[in-house]
Amino acid sequence: LSEKGVPQATGAHAVNASYSRPFLAHASIGPACAVARVQPSAIELWSQSQSIHPTRLDIAKTLGVAPDTITVRHVQGAGCYGHNAADDASLDAVLLARAVEGHPVRLQWSHEDELAWSPFGPAMAVALNGAVDDTGRIVDWRHELWSNPHIARPGLQESPSLLAAWHLEKPFAQPPGIDALPGILPTSERNAVPIYDFANQRVVLNQLERLPVRTGTLRAIGGFLNTFAIECFMDELAHAAGIDPVELRLKHLRDQRAIAVIEAARQRSGLASRSRRDAPSGDGPGGDGSRGMGMGFARYSNEAAYAAVVVEIEAGETIRVVRAVVAVDCGRTINPDGVSNQVEGGIVQATSWVLKEQVRFDRTRITTRTWDDYPILRFSEAPPVEVVLIDRPDEPSLGVGEAVAGPAAAAIANAVFDAIGVRVRDLPLTRERLLAAINDA
Repeated sequence: LSEKGVPQATGAHAVNASYSRPFLAHASIGPACAVARVQPSAIELWSQSQSIHPTRLDIAKTLGVAPDTITVRHVQGAGCYGHNAADDASLDAVLLARAVEGHPVRLQWSHEDELAWSPFGPAMAVALNGAVDDTGRIVDWRHELWSNPHIARPGLQESPSLLAAWHLEKPFAQPPGIDALPGILPTSERNAVPIYDFANQRVVLNQLERLPVRTGTLRAIGGFLNTFAIECFMDELAHAAGIDPVELRLKHLRDQRAIAVIEAARQRSGLASRSRRDAPSGDGPGGDGSRGMGMGFARYSNEAAYAAVVVEIEAGETIRVVRAVVAVDCGRTINPDGVSNQVEGGIVQATSWVLKEQVRFDRTRITTRTWDDYPILRFSEAPPVEVVLIDRPDEPSLGVGEAVAGPAAAAIANAVFDAIGVRVRDLPLTRERLLAAINDA
């Protein structure tokens, strides 16, 4: 993806680390649903699909009819933050409606259907190598990532991207996943090239096309794990070199808007007045063995909104996020309340991913099929979120919907290290993983 200043430099403080996330479910509380009515020469469909025209195209391919004989009307349904089972339920409803021509059929998946058969956000892994010299400059940076494709939406390939189409008496082939489309940034590599100013860097993508499970688009796509890895690694480099992690970030930034959101989050959260020298003696570098603070920062896709997140956590039998402060610069702010809603939702969802969520499977099936198997964050566990908006009325408006997920994930992991002095680099940060890290420390 990117290469600058190679061959590898030698630094006084070298660090190697790897990070990963599991397959993640959309886990919509309301499962996919659709209503269809089949007439002799026309099909009507009411669907929560995000892409009604591509869905119509794939349904037409499946049935062998002209697309203009199908009318799809979008209706409100459970949110999916990407590509869930809404399109699959649409085809299911049409197939059943053919058996009772002229009558509407309502088709709703069960929660078990949703958790076992929907597309999942791809598992990913990142290996990072870096070094800091004696002046506090990062002189070497190597980022290598592995990912399945993130795109499997309908209407993009010759064969239909709809589950039931692959299970008909004469089945269609399941099409391969896609990682990039014309006119949009490739999905796996988003945020893999750091926004920081490093003189010596190399970024490599390994695309894994064989899919052990069905994958599709999930909020923040590759930017989630790439940012998590980069921002955790910045923290690790800082501690290895004895440098304040925020100062290390600022030292490698030229973008004044990036600097401004970091400073705003540091000031509002109280992180600015807290140093390792003044902190109580505890297990972590700045915490007391039970509470810690951490930061994560990114500009989503290096071209959308800037976001700096500071979280405070409590470390007991499990990790609990007790406070989050987010500074956001999305250019000209048209609807401040809408921005805050996106930020708050992003923090809650990222917290759930980081602390709880993982899809499990064996060689034959998905084994996480209920909320007991696949827990998500409860209302009682959602942290209070303080949003600091940096409005820039003379700048273009920037997308904010996916801006905070990666920084929030890194902030939580860095806060865990601050509290108890151990790194957990593989998500989610479960009790079992924390105990294993403590025993290995």
